[in-house]
Amino acid sequence: MNKTKNSEMKKGFFVRRQNRFVAEVEIDGQVERCHVKNTGRLRELLVPGVEVFCEVHDEPERKTKFSLVLVKKGERLVSIDSQAPNKAAYDYVAAGGLGGVPSALRREVVHGDSRFDLFFELNGRPSFLEVKGVTLEQDGVARFPDAPTERGSKHLRGLQRAVREGFDAYVLFVVQMQGVSCFVPNDAADPVFGKTLREAAKNGVRVLAVCCDVSEDGVKIAAPIPVRLEL
Repeated sequence: MNKTKNSEMKKGFFVRRQNRFVAEVEIDGQVERCHVKNTGRLRELLVPGVEVFCEVHDEPERKTKFSLVLVKKGERLVSIDSQAPNKAAYDYVAAGGLGGVPSALRREVVHGDSRFDLFFELNGRPSFLEVKGVTLEQDGVARFPDAPTERGSKHLRGLQRAVREGFDAYVLFVVQMQGVSCFVPNDAADPVFGKTLREAAKNGVRVLAVCCDVSEDGVKIAAPIPVRLEL
């Protein structure tokens, strides 16, 4: 399976986050403004002095020359590129990661009041799949979300409606690192999302999680990990 490849990378050290979209990073002894490719809080990752990796861009029209995409957390390299999970999930599903090679695989398909990341047919069943990128790890456990997400709960309700209408439905939590033991919903950050996820699982939505190989060369889904929904 191909990796979701990064472009040229530069190592640096995180200085501070100006806002959701821009951070300051020391690269080659110079403090540079970098686009942050993730609008999440990332407080446990983006701490002053932490080692990071930034993509280099040559487009003169860009406001920033760099994009912050990887963060070192202990021995783990964590991808914070919010686009990487969807790309990796597409490759994973296309290659048979859900137990068979699908047909009619398409991105960004609207159904009802929701836009799901993937639509495909597998074993003769039309299916929707929503991808959630996970960057939060605590004591070896991957958790989502790291902040309240009404949008995430809305997607889960939409998947439940799809099941009632005769579709198969999946939510795939793509953990953007290796070395985690399992995935659990982060009830401390958003108890509504946790409750909705458990309801979705009871009502036929297939809740899956995978970890990723992450390097300067890119992101690749490595293997499924257990999902723990019990309270």
